[in-house]
Amino acid sequence: MTLLTRGFYHRDPVTVARELIGKHLVRRTSHGLCSGVIVETEAYLAADDPASHSFRGRTRKNATMFGRAGLLYVYPIHARHCLNAVTESRGIASAVLIRAVMPLHGIELMQQRRRCQSIDLARGPARLCQAFDVDRRLDGWDLTRGTRIWIEQPDDAVVSDQQIVVSPRIGVTSGHGLELRFFLKDSPFVSGPRKVGRAS
Repeated sequence: MTLLTRGFYHRDPVTVARELIGKHLVRRTSHGLCSGVIVETEAYLAADDPASHSFRGRTRKNATMFGRAGLLYVYPIHARHCLNAVTESRGIASAVLIRAVMPLHGIELMQQRRRCQSIDLARGPARLCQAFDVDRRLDGWDLTRGTRIWIEQPDDAVVSDQQIVVSPRIGVTSGHGLELRFFLKDSPFVSGPRKVGRAS
């Protein structure tokens, strides 16, 4: 495995969102290590994107989005949380939401946290955060440090463009038509519709 460096995140969110498909999200706590293959992401743009948290400017809650590339932006939703990788340069508030992973390691620990043993273990951003024990305490964490939580490139897995499907984002109240959702074709761990979209 190779830890993703800041240069990976220091690009536009659409490119990062597409290339995060197939990478491994890893979380280490005192209870053990969990990991999973990223199978679904969404890009949120710094400009002209009404669905982005940064659309109306910087606030105390979204300040991490305006930070340097490679930071973890965590925000609450319905008493749960969602995690994002910050992209581009400091002050350009864009990010990639990680929507779902295919669990690999630490599955029993994830099941304990989720009180669930089904395919829905980390299928959806809030479920993912619960399974990986991610909350606002990790907001602003540097993913490039390789501790607590990080993202890796597996040595023996390459995802081709033909395996990635692009579609409009889901669960947003504005910016519906923007095709900024990416997911692994035919993966049962994807959180939203898998038959809507086009090849990347």
